[in-house]
Amino acid sequence: MTGSDVPPSFRLAYVPGVTPAKWVRIWQERLPGIPLTLIAVTATEAAGVLRDGGADAGFVRLPVDRTTFSAIPLYTETTVVVVPKDHLVAAVDEVSAEDLADDIVLHPLDDTLDWETLPGRPANERPATTADAIELVAAGVGVLVVPQSLARLHHRRDLTYRPLTDAPQSRIALSWPEDATTDLVEDFIGIVRGRTVNSTRGRTTAPAEPKPSKRAPAGGARRKPAAGKTAGKTARGGAGGAKGGKGGKGAKSGKPRRRS
Repeated sequence: MTGSDVPPSFRLAYVPGVTPAKWVRIWQERLPGIPLTLIAVTATEAAGVLRDGGADAGFVRLPVDRTTFSAIPLYTETTVVVVPKDHLVAAVDEVSAEDLADDIVLHPLDDTLDWETLPGRPANERPATTADAIELVAAGVGVLVVPQSLARLHHRRDLTYRPLTDAPQSRIALSWPEDATTDLVEDFIGIVRGRTVNSTRGRTTAPAEPKPSKRAPAGGARRKPAAGKTAGKTARGGAGGAKGGKGGKGAKSGKPRRRS
């Protein structure tokens, strides 16, 4: 099978914490003949998968290499601290980095936050993954700071989380190789941006609507009176003239009378 004979398809990568379901549903409604394949990747794998052609586009965490990739920022996540339910943090609505000064703050190798200085006290070793760090939090070893979507992804009944007000935040973007902006990528961009099927910026536009016919504006042209109405009006006017001219000379009332 040659390249031109290969049926079209679209491969979409996504990092943990992103839920692409709503965009996939819209794709399936608009392009039912083109299958969309989801590819789960880690945050560190995402760039390589896109660069090597393993996916046409992907939901990634910023930053990306803007010399290679195009990116459309979508939203910024709230940063939270994950703690056991009996931790003091669980009793408040939000915390600051200073509130974690006495806690061991776990820093997994796949951390997605761009820290200048990690709050709290460091652990003896860095967990390999966020999932491993969650297990250590449940064991009472320390606490974990992550984007809220990852806290939800790794939810456990014995853990909870609270917003951390002065922590770096993670931003989610749609990204793809700049030199591989295909028609299908453009279609998906339109879906993510919320364009309608008939958007003029999309590849498919609605057929042009017929121009309205040029009609005279209502009341713009005078109607010619019906023949019957004209004749009636003339007849009434004639009758009135005859009445006014009773006495014969009344019709010549235009001349002044001489005084005797």
